[in-house]
Amino acid sequence: MKRAFDLLVAAAILLMTVPLFVVVAVLVKRSSPGPVFYRSQRVGRGGDTFGMVKFRTMVTGADRVGPLVTRAGDPRVTPIGGWLRRTKIDELPTLLNVLAGDMSLVGPRPENPRSASLYTQTQRRLLTVRPGVTSPATIAFRHEEDLLSRSTNVDADYFGIMQTKLQIELDYLDRRSLFTDCAVLAGTARAILLVRRVRL
Repeated sequence: MKRAFDLLVAAAILLMTVPLFVVVAVLVKRSSPGPVFYRSQRVGRGGDTFGMVKFRTMVTGADRVGPLVTRAGDPRVTPIGGWLRRTKIDELPTLLNVLAGDMSLVGPRPENPRSASLYTQTQRRLLTVRPGVTSPATIAFRHEEDLLSRSTNVDADYFGIMQTKLQIELDYLDRRSLFTDCAVLAGTARAILLVRRVRL
């Protein structure tokens, strides 16, 4: 049932946002040289890596320079990229990963290979399910980039935040159901709309 729900909702959202995809693609291309999409290497179910598709929000080659994670004010973020990240529109293409079977709409947020390699045995339980486009931890730490804005060692400070996030994800696994997934999706929508309202 969860997989059928994922496919139905992801396909519906993608169809409804086709015009937005076109507009964002033009903005990304005009914002800086490089491709429209970026594939971020993440660790999914079974420990397999996959390319999580997003709209590109950083300059080309940014993943080879600087920390693994991004903080508010990161100079690698393009002019349009900051807005895309705040509104979470950059995440829309991850719905393609849902259709492909790499991800679920709701599930533990996937980490990059280096961070995932630091999981404890208990935390590796998160790799037994499909990772999610959103999750309870995603909502709880929706201002993560702001939390890291004054950090002098972003990757080290993120590791501390990651421990709390992973515990939230483990708690989700213990009580997940179609009802809790719907609640997480509703909470995600509320958080995104609140960000837009504050910006306006």
